[in-house]
Amino acid sequence: MAILEVENLRKNFDKLEVLKGISFSLEKGEALSIIGSSGSGKTTLLRCMNFLEMPTSGRITVNTDAGAHVLFDGSRAKALTEAEIRKNRLHFGLVFQSFNLFPQYTALENVTLAPRLQAKTREDYKANSKAILKEINEHGLALLAQMGLADRADYHPHQLSGGQQQRVAIARALALEPDILCFDEPTSALDPELTGEVLKVIRGLAEKKTTMIIVTHEMGFAHDVSDNVIFMDGGVIVEQGPPSQVLENPREERTRQFLRGYGG
Repeated sequence: MAILEVENLRKNFDKLEVLKGISFSLEKGEALSIIGSSGSGKTTLLRCMNFLEMPTSGRITVNTDAGAHVLFDGSRAKALTEAEIRKNRLHFGLVFQSFNLFPQYTALENVTLAPRLQAKTREDYKANSKAILKEINEHGLALLAQMGLADRADYHPHQLSGGQQQRVAIARALALEPDILCFDEPTSALDPELTGEVLKVIRGLAEKKTTMIIVTHEMGFAHDVSDNVIFMDGGVIVEQGPPSQVLENPREERTRQFLRGYGG
């Protein structure tokens, strides 16, 4: 069974329909890249799955070892509560284009902030706070080491390069151990020479079979790292399949037009 099922997802902003019935599934351990021109709905799709935007209609289901979790059902009359939205977001980790690190916190503090806040809701927190916080700290240090930043734990964002900041942001997204890691054009705010170090980290995560959705404009990277690729245009999925089909031998003329613009 797929870990993520998105069915007929729609999103309207007033009279503007941005997502026009998006349906796809994601297998556990799969890396899925979403490509398309600016304004095609890629970022809105990610934001709806992470509940930074509320979908207008459709259905989002996450299937874990604990069972199926219907995160959104547009046929439900009652709106989601803030508590339900916060719980839904725990299934996803989102890495933004522009890092969004807290400037007043060190790299380690940025990575461990959410786990620390979540730990305070545990029934055993008062009795075991010291051990719990120690474990969170050690996990944060291990994540930074995984990102190649073991020696930058005490640095503040302004002391880090853009590539290093984005790697801290990836560590932060992994800190709550989400079921699905989402990237929204993770290299678009980086100078070209820093892009490679972030793509290398994502490539390493793919090799470890981390379940990922990657919105990207890096066609070569999407080809190399993805199990499947979705091409979106005008709020719909035009084509989806393995990269060898979508990027090398697309069936749809609109896909071919788009790739020609990238020299494909």
